Order: sequence, then structure tokens, then C-alpha cells
Amino acid sequence: MEKAASFLSSLLGGGGDGEPAATVKSILIYPIKSCRGIAVPQAPITSTGFRWDRQWLVVNAKGRAYTQRVEPKLALVQVELPPEAFAEDWQPTADDHMVIRAPGMEPLKIPLAAEHATIDDVSVWEWSGSAYNEGAEAAEWFSTYFEKPSRLVRFKEASETRPTDPDYAQGYKIMFTDCFPFLIASQGSLDALNEILKEPIPMNRFRPNILVDGCQPYSEDLWKTIKINNLTFQGVKLCNRCKVPTINQDNGISGTEPTETLQTFRSDKVLRPSHKNKRQVYFGQNLVCKESLSGNNKGKIIKVGDPVYVQQAFTSSNEAPA
Repeated sequence: MEKAASFLSSLLGGGGDGEPAATVKSILIYPIKSCRGIAVPQAPITSTGFRWDRQWLVVNAKGRAYTQRVEPKLALVQVELPPEAFAEDWQPTADDHMVIRAPGMEPLKIPLAAEHATIDDVSVWEWSGSAYNEGAEAAEWFSTYFEKPSRLVRFKEASETRPTDPDYAQGYKIMFTDCFPFLIASQGSLDALNEILKEPIPMNRFRPNILVDGCQPYSEDLWKTIKINNLTFQGVKLCNRCKVPTINQDNGISGTEPTETLQTFRSDKVLRPSHKNKRQVYFGQNLVCKESLSGNNKGKIIKVGDPVYVQQAFTSSNEAPA
């Protein structure tokens, strides 16, 4: 009983007295779905997650989304935004661009404030709708890179809505993110995993938005409600991992790790034997931010170095949703 109480105390903040449970080590934004992320010192929070996160998508000739699951070369596509794009009140002008780079390709500039035509029948997973077409030059660039007809599109927030799964988070919405607005993971979890892997891997395999440090391995599994810079984040679902963590983000080559090792101690078979999919593995937790539900985004920003306070914790992995 004392051990359980001690563990719960560590989840809630080390020693009580309002101590933080962890600190924000990195904030990562992925402007184009499945392409490389950008580490930023701070990030404003909007109604769909961090500003700029998964706002763009590469699609095939039928408008279907590319992801690293089928196009691992996306891992080699680098995206740059102006540093000031992550200031709280910044608005792009006609001179502001997103710059896209990839091996063997000339840099591609995408205006951040231009008017675009709309194309219909864009789809990602269960969602389909219209999106802004980023134009012929972008289409030619990505078609050349993938050696097949491709387009770059941008989420049309003015007319389209993509809700999160209401079974886990009602009333929230996203752009081209897989399921939920935020993904949190801890450095402690990665360090613990790397101790048993034959070859250590970097955190970019797991593509979190918020990387924290200073907590016990896998503590983030049990964080039900946390506060960062007076913003309330709720843990809504353990993140079940697909093929992407097995893809080396430096060369686009896939293997069997870390999924093979995670099967031994982070699968349904181990964590929650009553579940049907025994081979599903988990790393990190999906979050929503309560304050994103209001229309006013003023003051909604988190920064590297912010303390993380756990207000509520799940009692076990069985209680944490997955």
C-alpha cells in the first residue's frame, strides 16, 4: 500500500506542496502531415491544437492522404516556417512563406497568406471534405519527388470541421492530425526503452507534440488532468502505435524495432489482457486542451521550460483509456 501511495505521489509531483511532476523539454510542430517536425521554443494553442500543426497534407491523384505508413520518403521532407510564426499574435503577410526541402529537390516556397482554389474529395482516414489546393508548382514538386501524381493541400478551416472521436473527447476538433490534437511523451519513457533496445532510437520515431522530462518512465500514461501554463490538458487515450516508429526518420528505412521490443511489455497482452487486440502497443498519451473550446485564443501558449502539474491521475493502465 505504501508503494502504491508513493508511486501515485510521484505521478502527482514528486513530493507534494505543489511541486511539478515534469518540465516541458521540447515542443514539436508538424506543419505537413507525416513530414519532419519543427522544434519550437513556444507554441500558441488554437481550436484544433498547436498553431500550424498538420495544417497541410500531401495527397495522391484521387485526393487520398499520404502518410509514412505507405510513403516513408515523407520522413525526409523538411519544413521551415518563419520563427515569428510561433508568436502569440503573429499574422502572415504576402512576404511570408513555408519552405519545403527534400533530398535531390530544389527548395519549394509556399505562401502563408495567399488565396487558393478549393478542391473537393480530399480524404484522410475516416474524414473527407474540401481543402485549399496549394497550386501547380507544389503539385509538380511533390509529383517529381514521389514519381507519381501528387498534390499539396491545406485544411480549409473556414468551412470544414473534423471532429475527434466522440467516444474519447466530445466537442474537440483537429485538422489533418490522426486522431487527437496533442500527443505527450516523456524522456524517461524513451530512456527506459533504449536501455533494453539493442540500438537506441531518438524520440522523433514517436512524433510527440509535447516532450516532458523529469518524471518516471511511462508516468504520462496515468496523467488524467495536467496543467501547463494555466492551461488544462486532459488525457483521453493511450497512443496505440502503428508502423511509423519502426521507420528511421533520417533515411526513411523501416525495420522491426522498437515495436518488437514494445510487444514484450507495452502491448495489450501485458498491459490490459482483457482487450481483444493483444498485439497493439502503446507509447505516449493523446491529450485535449479544455481552453481550446473557447473562441478566444488570447493567452493560450505553452513554452519550453514550463512546469507540468498533475491534478488527477488514473489509478492504473486498465483505467487509462486506450
